[in-house]
Amino acid sequence: MSDKLTSGTVPVVVSGAGISVTGLRKSFGSNEVLKGIDLEVAPGEVVSLIGPSGSGKSTILRCLNKLEVPTAGTVVANGFDIMDPKVDINEVRRHVGMVFQHFNLFPNMTVVENVMLAPVETGKRSKEEARKQALALLRRVGLEEKADARPAQLSGGQKQRVAIARALAMEPAIMLFDEATSALDPEMVGEVLEVIRELAKTGITMVLVTHEMGFAREVCDKVVFMADGVVCEQGDPAQVFDNPQTPRLQEFLSKVL
Repeated sequence: MSDKLTSGTVPVVVSGAGISVTGLRKSFGSNEVLKGIDLEVAPGEVVSLIGPSGSGKSTILRCLNKLEVPTAGTVVANGFDIMDPKVDINEVRRHVGMVFQHFNLFPNMTVVENVMLAPVETGKRSKEEARKQALALLRRVGLEEKADARPAQLSGGQKQRVAIARALAMEPAIMLFDEATSALDPEMVGEVLEVIRELAKTGITMVLVTHEMGFAREVCDKVVFMADGVVCEQGDPAQVFDNPQTPRLQEFLSKVL
């Protein structure tokens, strides 16, 4: 098959999965990078976090599944209060998929083995079931013919599409994308954004840290502008991009649009 996206091959399991963040603070030593963040993501909403580098966008994302432990505040994701010590964070992560900037594929495994790994290791699926599901997901991101290739044989865009398929293999209720295209060559950005664009149509809850302003305008329900560890402004894309209220957002947009 051709190396492009086919949609609708695999249904995404969607539940009433929202995110609620209140008073979120995170410090690294004496450096406070998140300074009291409040953020609501409704079930099925697609939200982008934009802002200058170092504003805390990726740190928020990593706090949502406790890859970074918040210093203070509350984070409720898919009904789980991740700050509650009684909550099994591994159970939370089964429902919250994450796609990183640098793919993080296992180089010693084939593409299909990378996608199969989590469902098999967690006991969610048998190897036979996991392989069938993995091939369907690879078909969905336009890479079924690369199933038996190694990551080293793939382009950056292909690796990132495999990473998205791998995250979807656990049928998450929420997907987090941390600058999923920023490590890619410019000509590969579009193929990854197309996969994310199709995924957004399925109703899955998504939070994206992105520098792709056109994509955020087109695909997202809400845009959150961060600077210096705080949420400066948020609203629907037209409001944020066409009618920015704060001087800080106006300055940022003048440089990136």
